[in-house]
Amino acid sequence: MDAIERYRPQLADPVWDRIGPDCRRAVTRAKPSGPKQARDWLGALTHAAAYADACGRSIEAEKVLTPEAIEWFLATGCGHLSEASRGNRRGRLHHLRRALLGPDLITGQPTAYSGSDSSRPYSKAEQSRLYSSARFQPTAELRFGLLTLLALGFGCALDSPEVIPLRTHDVRTAPNGTVAVAVRGPRARLVLCRASWASVLTEAAAWASVPGQTRYLFRPGCYARATNTVTNFVARAKASPGTPPIVQGRTRATWLVDAVEARMHLPTLMAAAGLTTLRSIERIMPHVRNLTAEQAAAALKEL
Repeated sequence: MDAIERYRPQLADPVWDRIGPDCRRAVTRAKPSGPKQARDWLGALTHAAAYADACGRSIEAEKVLTPEAIEWFLATGCGHLSEASRGNRRGRLHHLRRALLGPDLITGQPTAYSGSDSSRPYSKAEQSRLYSSARFQPTAELRFGLLTLLALGFGCALDSPEVIPLRTHDVRTAPNGTVAVAVRGPRARLVLCRASWASVLTEAAAWASVPGQTRYLFRPGCYARATNTVTNFVARAKASPGTPPIVQGRTRATWLVDAVEARMHLPTLMAAAGLTTLRSIERIMPHVRNLTAEQAAAALKEL
């Protein structure tokens, strides 16, 4: 296709000389439906491959287009783009991946990807809107379910798989008022809840509890637990104007960013968040605020 051969991005010649042939090969093999789709795919793949090249990673399209590589690129290499632009780039890369490598599932129905970057933290204003929206849900189940998600994400850094199996007695209050959550599963640990969310969590746990019974903390009346338990519940909530959707990964990312900006001791941060590698830290670093030159100089002097 002429559009593929004529395509030339605004990149330095040495970079395009390295990545160009494989980008053209991959898009040609994916068989775009027309010149526009060819240019869209080439543009998205070129950006991803150039970033991989700059980071010393493989520039082979089949490796650049894995789901993990795509999300890494969007999280660490596209922080300057708007949410809509990142979502558009994500869509083109996944579309090209499926055309080149085949569908994600044996049924041929690929997984749906959210337009919300799961590594991007919520702003303070967004957190306030999410809390207000949860408080004004039309039913107690929706109110306390959403409050539970917010408290476990913003307050304890828990992601969806860690929320689903929790029981009400996993929320514990010490004599000094400290609230902790005993996390289950492969990353089992005891996490102290941030003081600003502790009362929200204990309130939600009290609502879900029934004396003498073992109950789930999140959606206590639902006994069919699955990977989509959280997302299906959030989809039922009444959306308030101007309020972003709840993405549990983003609430966890918010906790991580706050912890890094508060200069939490790194081993303590990793233990609290259940991390064994720095991959999650790498993903949120583009969202961490930089110090001013004066603040950085003062911090270096204190070492």
